[in-house]
Amino acid sequence: MSDSPSPTAATSAVVLGAGSAGMLAATVLARHVDRVTVFDRDRLPQGPEQRRGVPQARHSHVLWSGGGQVVESLLPGTVEALLAAGAHRISLPEQMVSLTAYGWQHRFPATQSMIAASRSLLDWLIREAALRESRITVREETDLVGLCGDAGRITGVTVRPRQRGGAPAVVEADLVVDATGRGSPLKRWLTELGLPPVREDVIDAGMAYATRVYRAPAGVGAFPLVSLYADHRAGVPGRNGMLLPIEEGRWMVTLSGTRGSEPPVTPEGFDAFLRTLRHPLIADLVAGLEPLTPVHSSRSTANRRLFYDRLARWPEGLVVLGDALAAFNPVYGHGISSAALSARELDRALDGHGLAPGLAQAVQRTLGAVVDTPWSLATSQDIRYPDCRSDTQDPRLGRYAEEHQRAADLVGTFTVNDPLVSAAALEVSTLAGPPDRLQAPDVRAVLAGGAHLPPLTAPPLTAQEHRAAGLPPLLTRPSVSSSSLGQDIHE
Repeated sequence: MSDSPSPTAATSAVVLGAGSAGMLAATVLARHVDRVTVFDRDRLPQGPEQRRGVPQARHSHVLWSGGGQVVESLLPGTVEALLAAGAHRISLPEQMVSLTAYGWQHRFPATQSMIAASRSLLDWLIREAALRESRITVREETDLVGLCGDAGRITGVTVRPRQRGGAPAVVEADLVVDATGRGSPLKRWLTELGLPPVREDVIDAGMAYATRVYRAPAGVGAFPLVSLYADHRAGVPGRNGMLLPIEEGRWMVTLSGTRGSEPPVTPEGFDAFLRTLRHPLIADLVAGLEPLTPVHSSRSTANRRLFYDRLARWPEGLVVLGDALAAFNPVYGHGISSAALSARELDRALDGHGLAPGLAQAVQRTLGAVVDTPWSLATSQDIRYPDCRSDTQDPRLGRYAEEHQRAADLVGTFTVNDPLVSAAALEVSTLAGPPDRLQAPDVRAVLAGGAHLPPLTAPPLTAQEHRAAGLPPLLTRPSVSSSSLGQDIHE
């Protein structure tokens, strides 16, 4: 195969992995090539159901506004389809009751949002929307044998059907996209082709997850997201909890704990762990509710980043994105949104250069910048937990860690207590704005001024939310700065 296809030749692409990252990549590729084939090892469900190849799917997942905007631009109508299927659009920070390391978050007027739903619903609706494009075909229950080509150019893949007796077959492609997730074999495959070893950073706080789904109280309506986070500065293992309203009138409660504080997987242990969080709010909210599932657990949570963008040589015809490029601790919820932003960058590169030589390496370097923000957000906290196992050359986590953390702690304190800094921090954490937003002059002026609203002393639930959730009457009446909430809280 030549370095670039002739103008009249039919073009094709292969995507490895039919999760959300793979289907968003396929959507982009279908705009630029004649045929896209997606391979996946699993039998894909025909609805919003759990599938074996996604071990974290039973736990809390969100689509931040930055990622949601990209998904909607690539697959118009997908967000409305999610909402029609029962997903919740949660306005941030107004519909969030969150205890952070720096205190309770004031419920300022919304500047960003998230879509809260089960991972199964997110994956299914994204896949269904992508497959409306006739150029995309999915081949299920197919194992990946290896790459075709050499260190200079990848020309396709070798695959094998999973059924007994299935013979390997070569599938040629002008572009191969690896979206196989955390288990990607690409690092080994490239070394076998003669490329130098790729740098891999790992920050592993030993986070374990336990999740249970409950039937929400009747008539509770649009309840806020509730999150209780550990203080990563405390020098003790972290314990976190999140209550996420999802489709079909359910509340998904996910507990997580770093090495030494892993949540139990029994119902009794789950309930007991809830009571050890920094506040009993979630425990009180689910007390007496009907559990709809057993407790599901997962330990696949390490932050892992492969620096393919730093290789001096990179083969034509190959792009890697999603968790195969950078996998983050799921507690921060950046996986799907980061994959969406990566797909957008692939689209922009193809718009500008087509399948011309140099495309793959240019894309890979751009994707390194895309994943840097969620990588920094996740690792800068995780590395501060006791017994965190780290192998990194990131100066923000090593040589300059103390300086970086002092700045982050100042921003964290202002984020929960100042509306302008809160809005700027949400731009970054939802991947909706530039990564340097917190360095802007208006933010720096507020931080330098040193004044912010008084910290809240209790969860900022409204009286209406208190009643709807069946909680006892408010014992304390925290103030909030949102005029749209204030009257209700103090009634």
